[in-house]
Amino acid sequence: MVTVLNTVGGTQEPGERARHPEKAKRPDTPVLRKPDWIRVKAPGSPVYAETRKTVRENGLVTVCEEAGCPNIGECWTQKHATMMIMGDTCTRACAFCNVRTGLPDALDPAEPENVANAVEKLGLRHVVITSVDRDDLDDGGAAHFANTIQAIRARTPSTTIEILTPDFLRKPGALEVVVEARPDVFNHNLETVPRLYLGIRPGARYFYSLRLLQRVKEIDPTIFTKSGLMVGLGEARDEIMQVMDDMRSAEIDFLTIGQYLQPTRKHAAIDRFVTPDEFKSYETIARSKGFLMVSSTPLTRSSYHADADFASLRAARDAKLGKA
Repeated sequence: MVTVLNTVGGTQEPGERARHPEKAKRPDTPVLRKPDWIRVKAPGSPVYAETRKTVRENGLVTVCEEAGCPNIGECWTQKHATMMIMGDTCTRACAFCNVRTGLPDALDPAEPENVANAVEKLGLRHVVITSVDRDDLDDGGAAHFANTIQAIRARTPSTTIEILTPDFLRKPGALEVVVEARPDVFNHNLETVPRLYLGIRPGARYFYSLRLLQRVKEIDPTIFTKSGLMVGLGEARDEIMQVMDDMRSAEIDFLTIGQYLQPTRKHAAIDRFVTPDEFKSYETIARSKGFLMVSSTPLTRSSYHADADFASLRAARDAKLGKA
């Protein structure tokens, strides 16, 4: 059976705007049958329901739901929800992404405190905060990220904080605002190889994203940096190797690699399903290139197992520095 996670318009109420209006007139792309190693169980545990309730009560948006993540059942059963701040509407229109596109609403000034409240209620030791792109804002939402980090620190000081940010393209000074808030992990995904950027990530620039991560290390070398790639979009193996080398030149600590899954027939087509053995090979090569931490499996996503991975990342750095 072939499962498509959503339609272009999503589940719409009368008068509700389409989820991906810019894709509506595109021809349908083929949908490949998923191999057995991609299939996951449907969510439905009592803890999953409890996590969902906490998210709803605080009026929060999660990338787990908006992006149609296949791991939502597993993660929410462990009370691991990735908060998506600054609304549910993105100003970009990437060919791979299921997040709604269009003109976003104004920022909610209560959101940082609402996120902090949810983190406390869920008892999170490690939290991942991401966002939509907000090209409409002068700072791209940098101050809102900083306010959210500060609110979590004030409420639950022991919680480690990982952020997954936009590229802040043409937003001078924005990166510095976020780094000064001192997240524990700064993640920005390169997503794919440079050759595919125009079709897959047309609003972004590969080398700008790479430089963003390099700048984080220049400003504060103590912050871990992280980036992720999707595979199965038509990239060649040697192109992945080159991206790994580029990342290491930028001193990126943590690499994630996962299978691209097509949200709808209007999104970029899957070129192929990369096998588990190939993912394992990528992990071995990446570790040999010097990454402190690598997660490379078909179902790997940026925040998948982020809590355990952060502990491993910190231990790997301590070992490298010769700490007990």
